[in-house]
This record gives sequence, structure tokens and C-alpha cells, in this order.
Amino acid sequence: MSHEQQESFCEKLSGELRHFRWREIFTWKLLRMLAMGQGLSALICGTAVTSQYLATEFQLDVPMFQSCINYVLLCLTYTTALCFKKGNENILQILKTKWWKYLLLGLVDVEANYAVVKAYQYTTLTSIQLLDCFILPVLLILSRIFLKTRYRIVHYVAVFVCLAGVGAMVGADLVSGRDQGSSSNILLGDGLVIISATLYAVSNLCQEYIVKNKSRIEFLGMVGLFGTLISGIQLGVLEHMEVGNIQWKWQIALLLCGFAMCMYTLYSCMPVVISMTSATAVNLSLLTADLFSIFCGIFLFQYTFSGLYVVSLLVIMVGFIMFNAVPTPSQSPEPVSQEAGQDNQAVEHDDERQVGSVVKNQEKCVIDANLENLAAKNGHILRSVKM
Repeated sequence: MSHEQQESFCEKLSGELRHFRWREIFTWKLLRMLAMGQGLSALICGTAVTSQYLATEFQLDVPMFQSCINYVLLCLTYTTALCFKKGNENILQILKTKWWKYLLLGLVDVEANYAVVKAYQYTTLTSIQLLDCFILPVLLILSRIFLKTRYRIVHYVAVFVCLAGVGAMVGADLVSGRDQGSSSNILLGDGLVIISATLYAVSNLCQEYIVKNKSRIEFLGMVGLFGTLISGIQLGVLEHMEVGNIQWKWQIALLLCGFAMCMYTLYSCMPVVISMTSATAVNLSLLTADLFSIFCGIFLFQYTFSGLYVVSLLVIMVGFIMFNAVPTPSQSPEPVSQEAGQDNQAVEHDDERQVGSVVKNQEKCVIDANLENLAAKNGHILRSVKM
């Protein structure tokens, strides 16, 4: 490329950058989604910190008991709310037609939470952080197949950028010597992480479909109902001895309450964010949850700080903005809700009334015109007779 061509290319590029409408990308909607996504990451950080305190300070490792508390809270609030719904949104109508679907969804959600916690006993933290990103390609494939989401090249590039940020975070962990966890059975642990990521992808995809086509309360109510049943049975089988041996203190109760409130708020707010964007975009924003946990661990657990953590956070933020800057339209038609149907019927009735009034006015005009013609003819006849 000659010097003149380089200058013309630079001038063209600078001109495009000057005329580029940055406001179309950095909108209030994008900033709101970014803030809400990081709020979800902060909630996940809260669950990680409370669990870390329970494990290190009180030697308490009861993940199924902790999850069961969250499902019970969801059941008490959202499942109860479904009982007061009317029509097809009532819990009895939902159970009559879709009980087995929500049973499978509850099973998927419970086992996804359990598998990733169980993986810490067999593999290292580095493997978990890397393999947990397997949820992103699975979500891309599933949403393309079932939700007919049309991704563009920029979306795949954005996912790659976010994964590069995760790589920087893992590199910082290795440099600072924070490769914690067990390595007793790495193959089993890595397999559990992949299974957990796949189950999370299925759960989030179903959540996106239900929230955008049904309602948020229906999803949370049914997950709370079946999640309570499944986690309660699993708790009685696997952790009844550990729960029975808990030496209850106010610190333990406070940490369990903190974990439960973080999880409950996470489950309650996540459908709201998914309804604004997509499950894939939300999971991209959740990649920063490990970073928030590390930042808290620097002050609480004396973790070693590394500048790569900041680089990782910035790279993930850039990838998230890239992904949400370009919309991902869905080919599937949007369903019409019952309220929207009633509004459409009202509009149709109004149109019918308007058409009827127009027809009546036209008929009236025709009658008036005929009367005028008849009067004119009669006047002409009378004048002829007089002459």
C-alpha cells in the first residue's frame, strides 16, 4: 500500500469515526442492562463469600441444604402467588397441562447447582473457571435451534472477547498461586463441571422462553415448587447427617440467611434481566462474578492481587457491550397475551362501530339527495302546470 493510499484510508477511517453515532450504542438501555448484569454478579459473589465463610470458619459444607432454603422461599412467595391467579395462569391449570415439563425443569436446575458444587471435591478451581464457560457455546447452539435466534459475526466475536477475559482471570490465578481445590479425580470433576454448564444452559434457555412467552411468576413459582420437592428429597438422602450435626450459632444462622437472600434475589431478578436481553447476554455479564469474589477475597481472605484481574474485568465488559450493541432478532413470532387479545378485540369492535356509523351517514346522505331530487322534480312539474 502506497503512502497516498494509507493517508486516504486513515482519512476515511477518521471520518467514519467522527460521524459514527456512539449514542446509538451507549444508550440508557445498554447501561441499565450492564448495571443490572453486574448486580446479578454481585449477588453470586455474595453466595460465594458466605459459602466460603461457612466452609473455612465453621467447616460447614451443606450445598443442598442451602439450595433447599432458596427453593422454599421461592415456593412460599411465587407458588403462593400462582394460587391466586385466575384462568390458565392458575397453578391448577398449569399443573394439569405442563406439570411434567416443570418437573424436568426443576430437576435440571437442582442438579446443575449440585453438580458444580460437587466438582470442587475432585478438580481444581482453574478447571472449574475454564470449563464453566462451556455454558456459552451450548446456549448459542440451543437458542439458535429452539428460539431461532439469528446471531451475527459480532456476537461470536463478543463471546470470544469475553472468553479471553476469563483466560486473563485464570492466568492471574495461576500467577498468584490461587489454584485451589482438589485434584483427586480431575476427570470426574471436569465432567461434573461440563454437565453442570450444560444443565445451566438448558435451564436458562427454558427460563428465557417462559419469561418472554408466559410470565416471570409462572417460571419462579413452578421452579420453586418442584425445586423444593426435589432438593428436599435429595437433602434427606445425601445431607441429613451433616444437617443434623450442625452446631448452631448466630454466625452460622446469619451466613445461611445471607446466602439464602442473595440466591432468592438472584432468582427473582434474573428473569427481569433476561426479558430485557437474552440468556446468553446475561451469562456473559455473569462472567465477572468470579472477579468480584476475588476482589472480596483480597480483603477478607488475603488473596494476592494481580493487575490481570482488572484487565480481565475490562475485557469482559467490552465483550458484553459488543454483544448487546447489535440486536439479535428472533424468527419466532411473538405470542399475543390474553390482555393484548382483549385490547385487539376492543379495537375491532370500535372499528366495526366506526364503519357502521360511516355506512349510516352515507345512507343518510343518499336519502337526503333523493329527497332533494324529488322536491326539484315536483317543483318543475308545478311550474309546467301553471304555464
